[in-house]
Amino acid sequence: MAMAVNEAMARRGGGDLPRAVVGGALGLALFSLLAAGAGRLSDVGTVHMPAARAVEALSLRFYDEPDGGVAVRDARDGALVYTVAPGTNGFIRGALRGLVRERKLSGVGDATPFTLTRWSDGRMSMADAATGRNIDLDAFGPTNAQAFAQMFGKGGAAR
Repeated sequence: MAMAVNEAMARRGGGDLPRAVVGGALGLALFSLLAAGAGRLSDVGTVHMPAARAVEALSLRFYDEPDGGVAVRDARDGALVYTVAPGTNGFIRGALRGLVRERKLSGVGDATPFTLTRWSDGRMSMADAATGRNIDLDAFGPTNAQAFAQMFGKGGAAR
């Protein structure tokens, strides 16, 4: 009896998927590719953010202080812009470590200052022209972005 069932399955295609299912799956895949291509070419279904303009930008250099603090100085005239107190503002320290590490890996020195920019849409970014790296500071949350926003108020000290 088992032999008869196996022979019947062999005559019908032996458990292969029906042609309609295979054809439907290929058709769906082709439709998906065509729809995605048409959407990309025509911008249908895409979201565009309006271009923001720089409202304020600071060219900054960061210096380690003997007490563990970080002095933030204006790259143009060396004036003290901000002081990160020792043991505070871990996000500022972490972001700077990442940027400095990128410079070391790229073999770039510290001749080029970093640029902190406040954009017209309220975002802030830190850019390193030496490596081409740009960090959208708001992507890490408003509290972390606020740590850098304090640098736009001249002469402040981090708490």
